[in-house]
Amino acid sequence: MAQFSIKRKVSLSYEDAEQKIRDALSKEGFGILTEIDVKATLKKKLDRDFRKYIILGACNPPYAYRALTIEPEIGVFMPCNVLVYENEDGTATVSAMDPVGVMDVVENPQLRELALEIREKLERAVNSI
Repeated sequence: MAQFSIKRKVSLSYEDAEQKIRDALSKEGFGILTEIDVKATLKKKLDRDFRKYIILGACNPPYAYRALTIEPEIGVFMPCNVLVYENEDGTATVSAMDPVGVMDVVENPQLRELALEIREKLERAVNSI
């Protein structure tokens, strides 16, 4: 079975983990295109309380361009989602989508090579926290 995420529990607060992953992604050439504050959204839409949880839509423009040039439909899998959420013990978990697991669905060898490069950058970012 394919791996779909690169995940790490860290001994940091949610806020510190969020800032550190933003910095780490930036160092790897990723910008944040979208942000979904899941806690705030669920409160607003459903009046439900939820743990601190954010989805960051990270994009590395040169890689995005290459992927779209190889396979125009790959955009349905973009941007690369990166999660930060608070655990019950006050620590945080940082998780990034594994582009290899996702792009293997397309079964295009050129995309797989690109996905391996992107995975390396995302792993470095997550593991640097």
